[in-house]
Amino acid sequence: MAGLINDAKEWVADEIADIPKPSADLTDVHIKHATTSAVQLKSDVTVTNPYDHELPLLEITYLLRSNDKEIASGTLSDVAGVAASAATVTEVMSEVSYDFLINLMKEIGSDWDIDYDFDVGVKVNLPVVGEFNIPLHKKGCIKLPTLSELL
Repeated sequence: MAGLINDAKEWVADEIADIPKPSADLTDVHIKHATTSAVQLKSDVTVTNPYDHELPLLEITYLLRSNDKEIASGTLSDVAGVAASAATVTEVMSEVSYDFLINLMKEIGSDWDIDYDFDVGVKVNLPVVGEFNIPLHKKGCIKLPTLSELL
């Protein structure tokens, strides 16, 4: 009897391992727009749906850090679902004032860029399973515009 139960457990584990799961990808953070008072940062989150029915996206959370200092964070809760067997791109936007960037001047240094860590969580609602979180992480460098580029 114990052997039958172990065989059943192995079969269920194998079947679950073969079920396709949604995936997500994250682009680098870059400057979308710069004014004399702030920088608007943008990144794209692409969620791919392997199922033959729409996949509801519940929310996207993000945290952008540099030198262990939080630059921006937030939650996007008005995100569209992902169509069946398709991919959807969602923009993650944040605005950072130059006042805050001046506080990071030690890190910026002479190369006029900011090294960052970007953490994003994509929460989807899977049938039968329920809420499923896809964690994403990206490290990179944001090149800041020079004063002449702003003017």
